[in-house]
Amino acid sequence: MSETGPPDDVPGLATRWVLARVRGPSMSPTLKDGDRLLVARARPGSPPRPGDVVLARFPARPELLVVKRVVRPVPGGHWVQGDNPSVADDSRAYGVAVVVGRVLLRVRPRPGWLPAAPQ
Repeated sequence: MSETGPPDDVPGLATRWVLARVRGPSMSPTLKDGDRLLVARARPGSPPRPGDVVLARFPARPELLVVKRVVRPVPGGHWVQGDNPSVADDSRAYGVAVVVGRVLLRVRPRPGWLPAAPQ
């Protein structure tokens, strides 16, 4: 594991800020397919908290970049899940995730901060 970022076999983000586009229904109702998000690269020493919406990769599928909500820290990373319980393309399918960025806000189509996790 790199001392300043994700494990060496999991690519981090190349730049400090990234625009990401949501694909699919896994974060519904919080985020919808096509929403654009402003993401800040994850910083060492500033781990995400449960409830944060993040950009993450799974060591089992490092090519897959996902937008999910942090459930809890686990050895080797974080357990992440989508807000839509019927879609399981998250830690339930791929295991531990490595957070590479934190979603700050939705840019389009409805600019604003993200709401808390649905109950």
